[in-house]
Amino acid sequence: MRIVYMGTPDFAVLPLKALIDNNYDVVGVFTQPDKPVGRKAVLTPPPVKTVAIDAGIPVFQPVTLKNGEGTKILEELKPDAVIVVAYGKILPKDFLEYPEYGCINIHGSLLPKYRGAAPIQRCVLDGEEFAGVTSMQMDEGLDTGDMLLKEVTKIGENETSGELFDRLAVMGADLLIKTLDALKKGELKPEKQDDANSSYASMLDKTMSPVDFTKTAREVHNQIRGLDPWPVAQTILEGKNLKLFRSELIRDAGKGSSGEMKVTKKGLIVFCGDGNPVFIKEVQYEGKKRMSAADFFRGHPVKDGTILG
Repeated sequence: MRIVYMGTPDFAVLPLKALIDNNYDVVGVFTQPDKPVGRKAVLTPPPVKTVAIDAGIPVFQPVTLKNGEGTKILEELKPDAVIVVAYGKILPKDFLEYPEYGCINIHGSLLPKYRGAAPIQRCVLDGEEFAGVTSMQMDEGLDTGDMLLKEVTKIGENETSGELFDRLAVMGADLLIKTLDALKKGELKPEKQDDANSSYASMLDKTMSPVDFTKTAREVHNQIRGLDPWPVAQTILEGKNLKLFRSELIRDAGKGSSGEMKVTKKGLIVFCGDGNPVFIKEVQYEGKKRMSAADFFRGHPVKDGTILG
């Protein structure tokens, strides 16, 4: 089976490697154009491009697919199927319809919930109990195509978006191979999505970072772990930004007002709007490195009862 692969970020690396390791004939890789990264704006290739080049696979980085350029490339490569994992562009109708087996997408959620750009982070932010990956036959909509196979996993109570991201990337790679094996055997049974049960996972941005401690402890906890590793939850301590990492819900810490903090030998306790505390293990103060909260507050004493925010 001749395959064209389309993907860009880290999440798309393991599925590509799985295709290579399972001896699928990957005849070309589409990925986003190289972008400047860091303060020095160093032009950097997407992770998927690096893997493809190392494997000797031709790489294509069209700025747009709307002008027919992408379909022309498919006509040259003649793939039987196109696999799409976090590519980052909408595929036009002529592109979708070109391969015999169409375009198959691996999406980081249990569709129809969390269609869109940030399904994994939104799942954690919303405090979902379960997450997963879905293989899908793509259509012209945004993650609206028929579902093929799913894999489900329970989200850890303190698991961050970054940690879940890594686990789902592994699951997505496994699911891709299962989907292609079933496709070759004619065993796939496409299932329509129920739009009534759908939700949209929009991209994250830095406006989501400030923590509102008038919310419940569970909401604050979900925000801290949901925005890790980016854009990171933060508050204000003595007029400077304080980034918050590695939170837990705890009991028997007493009661306090919203944003009221108490430093212990193990870390930082902050009370929330429901009167319950959230325990924070790691922080990063403006101009400082990320470190354990216990170490930071040993060198930066703060009175109990200080209000964050």
